[in-house]
Amino acid sequence: MFCRKLTELDIQENSMDDISGCWLSCFPENFTSLEILNFASLHSDVSFDALERLVSRCKGLKVLKVNKGITLDRLQRLLVHAPQLVELGTGSFQQEFIHRQYQELETAFKNLKYLQTLAGLWDASSVYIPVLYPACSNLTFLNFSYATLNSDEFAKLLAHCPNLRRLWVLDTVEDKGLEAVGSCCPLLEELRVFPAYPFDQDINHGVTESGFLAVSRGCRKLHYVLYFCQQMTNAAVATIVQNCPDFTHFRLCIMNPGQPDYLTDEPMDEAFGAVVKTCTKLQRLSVSGLLTDLTFEYIGKYAKNLETLSVAFAGSSDWGMQCVLEGCPKLRKLEIRDCPFGNTALLSGLEKYESMRSLWMSACNVTMHGCLLLAKEMPRLNVEVMKDEEDDSSLVDKVYVYRSVAGPRRDAPPFVLTL
Repeated sequence: MFCRKLTELDIQENSMDDISGCWLSCFPENFTSLEILNFASLHSDVSFDALERLVSRCKGLKVLKVNKGITLDRLQRLLVHAPQLVELGTGSFQQEFIHRQYQELETAFKNLKYLQTLAGLWDASSVYIPVLYPACSNLTFLNFSYATLNSDEFAKLLAHCPNLRRLWVLDTVEDKGLEAVGSCCPLLEELRVFPAYPFDQDINHGVTESGFLAVSRGCRKLHYVLYFCQQMTNAAVATIVQNCPDFTHFRLCIMNPGQPDYLTDEPMDEAFGAVVKTCTKLQRLSVSGLLTDLTFEYIGKYAKNLETLSVAFAGSSDWGMQCVLEGCPKLRKLEIRDCPFGNTALLSGLEKYESMRSLWMSACNVTMHGCLLLAKEMPRLNVEVMKDEEDDSSLVDKVYVYRSVAGPRRDAPPFVLTL
């Protein structure tokens, strides 16, 4: 029996195969309670007639996020029925329009008086970006993590977004686009810059320390950042955190693992030292670049509110991990990969793991013997080990340590050994 009081259908974070594409037709014609409809992650076409009927009769619909299969002309028809939307995720933003169709689309966006979140814009064409301008004045969140906008069209759009608090964008906007963020978005609190082509080192674009500096100068309320960049310097990071000392989440990813300060060729130790010394509210930290144990000494000494730490391709010895485990009283989650930390580092956290949520180590120097010792000393912890059967060495590929009142899980796949 269909639930007539259903208010939310959100499959954004779910992976599924839509075989028929007719599932929207299953809603009865007297169903009107839907407030959230999100099928942005579906790759198949849907019945547009059924979608349009559903949107038109659900007068309380506040969130609508469609997939790439919804074209601009169809989006315009949907928006006519739903001027009350607070969040909108568009489909494909590229189509051949005559002048009348363009005006109708522009009018539809102009009527979105309550819109606060805008996402989508797959395959965005610069021709149609201006139709968004009338709907931008109240926007607090722009999610352009699928829209490959260039710096010019991005800057022109931001000029209409004075109330923006959150921004997710691809690095195709380059440093020039981030300069526009610093100029136009003084209220910004969260910035995420994702790589458009993360595995192609030959792509001649991206963002650097220059764009990050520009944002920090103009957006002094910034407290959350995820920043994938081509290069960085110690001095730039020190200036950024001086401009924005209230960071609670600082996640910096220099794309080339183990890359030093490109101007001085020094390790990036002082950059993250500046972060933990300056940002006393810091709860989550992701480090990258060429790092020695000095970085972890700084973290252990100064990051007293740190709850989550992510580390990759960093450190010199077991001492680095020991500094973190001994010095961060609120640490709950530690993620480590491709680091030289071994058994000594692993076993140094015997007293710490009871108060943590989890420890994940992969491609480190931990052996099965070390994992067995940990499991023996701390029987209340769950210690899971993953090892490549073809690998003859004593090293384990991955180790996952966590505590649970329910004990070891019973659904572990065959390649996971629970100690």
